[in-house]
Amino acid sequence: MSAHCQLTGAQPGFGNRISHSHRRTSRRFDPNIQRKRYWLAGEGRYVRLTLSARAIKTVDTIGIEAAVARIRARGVKV
Repeated sequence: MSAHCQLTGAQPGFGNRISHSHRRTSRRFDPNIQRKRYWLAGEGRYVRLTLSARAIKTVDTIGIEAAVARIRARGVKV
């Protein structure tokens, strides 16, 4: 599963792991990505979205129809 949110566009961030001796090695900060299924009443079908935890809360607030409209406006196929 790609660590990329379809609604917010959240992607992994990169940085360094710093040990006790202060040596630096690469690390990756992944967003909390979940696959969630929603019923789209306007189209009479389910859609499965890859969303971050923050985006799931956004969908709860604005509704699935508005969220899908935003996703499509970003150019992502639903």
